[in-house]
Amino acid sequence: MSYTPTLKKQYAEEIVPALMKEFDYKTVMQAPKLTKIVLNQGVGSAIADKKILEFSVNELTAITGQKAVQTMSSKDISNFKLRKGMPIGTTVTLRRERMYEFLEKLVRVALPRIRDFKGIKSKLDGRGNYTLGIEEQIIFPEIVLDNVNKIMGMNITFVTTANTDEEAYALLREFGLPFKNLKK
Repeated sequence: MSYTPTLKKQYAEEIVPALMKEFDYKTVMQAPKLTKIVLNQGVGSAIADKKILEFSVNELTAITGQKAVQTMSSKDISNFKLRKGMPIGTTVTLRRERMYEFLEKLVRVALPRIRDFKGIKSKLDGRGNYTLGIEEQIIFPEIVLDNVNKIMGMNITFVTTANTDEEAYALLREFGLPFKNLKK
């Protein structure tokens, strides 16, 4: 028997029926889905110190369970001593089982560890996607505080098949993302 993540089961059994009722969908296929989660960490200080980029790759790999890749600059910016093709960040794209497992860890373990946490902003991008900015990578249980070289933030983007922000908001809310102010 194959393994199915808890949130994937919950999506099929509870979230889809709730969304169908809320938005009056005729078929299950109309309900929005979470297609991927992209973690992105910009490491501007990697221009001066290449070791920081290695730490970033290792930390993102530990957090997600999937190998992180370096992102390269697309153009020259002389004010920042940046040349085209220089490594300036790391990224990971999660799909299927790993995506659901990461989402569950984020909602149940990592976000509650943030100091003075009151919820996340509910601003979506207008196309049904949501980006969450995290200021410290140390909220994840895989990061050992003694081994942290530099506190860095990251962006976590949730890409959905939703047509409107309202549908995407409802989907992410059902998955358990703790939004600050609930929309009407």
